[in-house]
Amino acid sequence: MNSTNFNYLPRGMTAASIRQEVISHNIANVNTPNYRKSVVEFEDLLAREIYGDEPQDGKLQMNRTHDRHLPHKPLAYHAEPTMVEDMTTIMRVDDNNVDIDIEMASLAKNQLYFNALATQMGQYVTKMRNVITSGQS
Repeated sequence: MNSTNFNYLPRGMTAASIRQEVISHNIANVNTPNYRKSVVEFEDLLAREIYGDEPQDGKLQMNRTHDRHLPHKPLAYHAEPTMVEDMTTIMRVDDNNVDIDIEMASLAKNQLYFNALATQMGQYVTKMRNVITSGQS
């Protein structure tokens, strides 16, 4: 099946899984001197993949579904989750920049994000199964 749901939803779930590990690692190192927290970048990269480098006012790029349709610009790259060390802030005198409150809130937010994506994916698979088996007795 060639569907954007099977393209974007699993990649979002993978990014959320990686983010869960990164946040857990940050929390585990909350008292480690000189530790710099890490973050996962994905959503901005995915938006750049979908919309391109130039702002499209929230409009998706054209998708060619037939050879006789007008040509479109191919995607420049395939967004993947990327782990980045955050060097911008310092929370304490021991040069550790992990804020436990922010990490715990990020953990909860990420769990909700993953659950929403999993629910959407499950609903899509159920719809596809129903379409495939609708004519069978």
